[in-house]
Amino acid sequence: CGLILDCDICSDLLLQDPSADPSQQEAKQREAEIRNTILAQVLDQAARARLSNLALVKPDKAKAVENYLIQMARFGQLAGKVSEQGLIEILEKVSQQTEKKTTVKFNRRKVLDSDEEDDY
Repeated sequence: CGLILDCDICSDLLLQDPSADPSQQEAKQREAEIRNTILAQVLDQAARARLSNLALVKPDKAKAVENYLIQMARFGQLAGKVSEQGLIEILEKVSQQTEKKTTVKFNRRKVLDSDEEDDY
């Protein structure tokens, strides 16, 4: 190569994470390809579009739905391709499971403050 920055090998190396091992990157890429293949077999076109839109807004939730769909496909729990309506139902299930409960607790403290002394 000889440190020519416009060669393909150098440009690939510059785009990669320097701390990552090339074999790890290949494994991640293969895993992503397998996931995409499974999702393409499991979801119809409208459902895939909805899931990709969700991934743009809420990547964590989209990942959870993808994992759920892949797990269902591996165990043979899916009869056919999941429609957009079926994906919406799965999204609601995942949302209920991962819903965060927010509680507000007021901690009222008595403050000994007199109106006679003004601290400016």
